[in-house]
Order: sequence, then structure tokens, then C-alpha cells
Amino acid sequence: MGQTSDRMPALYIGHGAPPLLDDPIWSGQLAGWAADLPRPKAILIVSAHWESAPLSLTASGAPLVYDFGGFDPKYYRMTYRTPDATALARRVAAMMPATEPVHQHARRGLDHGAWVPLRIMYPEADIPVLQMSMPTHDPARLMRIGERLRPLRDEGVLIIGSGFLTHGLPFLTEFRVDATAPGWSAEFDAWAGEALSRGDVDTLAAYRSKAPGMPYAHPTVEHYSPLFVTLGAASDPNDPGEQVVDGFWMGLSKRSLQVA
Repeated sequence: MGQTSDRMPALYIGHGAPPLLDDPIWSGQLAGWAADLPRPKAILIVSAHWESAPLSLTASGAPLVYDFGGFDPKYYRMTYRTPDATALARRVAAMMPATEPVHQHARRGLDHGAWVPLRIMYPEADIPVLQMSMPTHDPARLMRIGERLRPLRDEGVLIIGSGFLTHGLPFLTEFRVDATAPGWSAEFDAWAGEALSRGDVDTLAAYRSKAPGMPYAHPTVEHYSPLFVTLGAASDPNDPGEQVVDGFWMGLSKRSLQVA
């Protein structure tokens, strides 16, 4: 994979559930964001919905993972067939140290944390996409993984951490797209937004003890953890970057970040 004149940024995005595909506001924000980016040669995405150690990579051409339930049957018929990403998988495996072994999965395809937002951002499905698992939730280790991946950005690879800045689904009382954000969601969102604007990685990493709204905002932390892969892949993890999307969806924070 050769050098490109357009260095790709790294993103942290809220990916939403499948009904995001029918939300004109948020889907419009994601589509507009993608249109403003240089065109990637390939995409490497880390989703909240694949927690697996050792670090694992999807198989090119494998069927999508429909890892959700209770939605309209149309979502289970959707496809997102992208070009072969084997070359990127080999590159990623070669970049990892011996202490971070890589497993090439034989059958696993993209889960909804990957294909739902990418279906909006790159609807032609004409860019190779590789998904990588999260082998840990330790912010420091995830940042080291992101740092190892950083050179890919000079090769035209768009690195995306896909989660949700708040994800307290068990504590929601309304299930409408325009639902008012609960206090714990609004407070965690404001705290994280301020820490991101300062480039304060140490505070963001100490969320368990410092963030308001815990543990309601993240009763489990897999939707927050991809942020640290993105920050690790940044040229300067303490650079505040640009918060491109904010606001709430079903009361959950869709705040999303782009770092240079």
C-alpha cells in the first residue's frame, strides 16, 4: 500500500442501531462528514460489538453479522459487499508486536457497529473494509494499538473507532429517537466533550472514577473503549481534534470526533 498525498484522519463515531439508516438527520451528518474527507484507499474499523482476544481480523467476503434483535426484517436482508481487504489484514498483522498476537478469522464478517455507519458514509461499498476486534478495555493498551496503526493513515487508510459516547440502554425510559437525554447521559457527554476539547487523554482514561453519570452512562464499557484506539492513532493524542457531531439519539450521546 503506497503513500498518498492526502493523509487520512482517524475518527471516533457513534454507530447507532440499524434504524440509524432511516434517520435523516444523523445519517445526513455522517454522509456529509464522509463527503468532506479525502477518499480512503481502505478502512480499518474497530467496533464495540467485537470484543475478542487475541486481537482478531475479519475475513474478506464473509457475510455480515446481524448482531441485533427485534428490528424490522429488512435490516436482516441488508448487504454490504466490499472489495478484498486481505492486503490490509496482512499489513495490520505485521505492525503488531509479539506481545499483541493477531488472529486471522476465517469466517467472521462485519458487525452492525461497522456496516451500519459505513453503509451511510460509503454507500457504494467500493472501498476495502477490515474490522479489528478489541482484545482489551484498558485505555493504555488500546492507545498503544492505535499508535502502532498510525502509519496506515499515511497510506490512505481511514481508521475508525465505532461506539457510542453514552450507552446506558438498561436505564432508558423512552425509546424514541428524539427522547430527552437522561441526566446521566447529558452529564457524561458534557464531561467528555470538555475533556476532548482540552485534549485531556488522562482524564478521559480515568472515566471510571472521574466521569459523572457512571456507571449508568456505561454499565459495560465496550462502546466507550474504541475512542482510545482513535486517540492512539492521532498524530498527537493530546491534540483536541474536532468534534464533528454532537447531540443525542434516543437520549444517548452521538458525539463524534476527528483527529489529525
